[in-house]
Amino acid sequence: MNRPYTFINVAMTADGKIDTFERKGAAISSARDKQRVDELRAAADAVLVGGKTLLEEQPKLTVKSEALREGRIQMGRSPNPIKVGVVTVADIPKDSDFIKAGDTRLVIFTTSQTSITQIEHLRALGVDVYVDQTPRVDLNKMMTTLKQIGVDRLMVEGGGTINFELMRLGLVDELLVYMAPMVFGGANAPTPADGFGVPREKVLAMHLTDVERWDDGGVLLKYKF
Repeated sequence: MNRPYTFINVAMTADGKIDTFERKGAAISSARDKQRVDELRAAADAVLVGGKTLLEEQPKLTVKSEALREGRIQMGRSPNPIKVGVVTVADIPKDSDFIKAGDTRLVIFTTSQTSITQIEHLRALGVDVYVDQTPRVDLNKMMTTLKQIGVDRLMVEGGGTINFELMRLGLVDELLVYMAPMVFGGANAPTPADGFGVPREKVLAMHLTDVERWDDGGVLLKYKF
């Protein structure tokens, strides 16, 4: 396979929202789920987020546990997985946690809509920047590039637009969903898979492989494509 094994991990409410209508990164995960996510990150070669998440939430995408970071180092790996951002216009501030938090390689996939000055600025900060001469990042080509730079296991942490595009293109192997016992509501609140959607005859079918019922009231669902 000329791309990494790719899984999407998401925490959502019982009504299928990954944030409130305010889109400020509302907390959903329980303490146990946060630990699970940390373990997933520690086992991944890279963690990827889309443009809205990258620019609006400025995620750290680092491994929180010192023991897990140390385990990676003992295996000859960086303390944290490679951080990957996919964004049409890469106007990322230099003090973004995506850039400054943690010790690891930084990779941005963007388009020629990002100014040459900004691309040079990011590269000066140590970011590997790949630029597509297209309106949007070519996700198939991106996956091939990630494989070429040594990413065999890719964790995707959203948001809904990048999740859906990767699934629509057949670039996702597994979907992990923690469903929390809460409701956000809101017609415009983001979901695990946003974007344009597909008609019923083109539904993206999955196979349920496991269900875990947790004491915190949440449920962990595991699907394969």
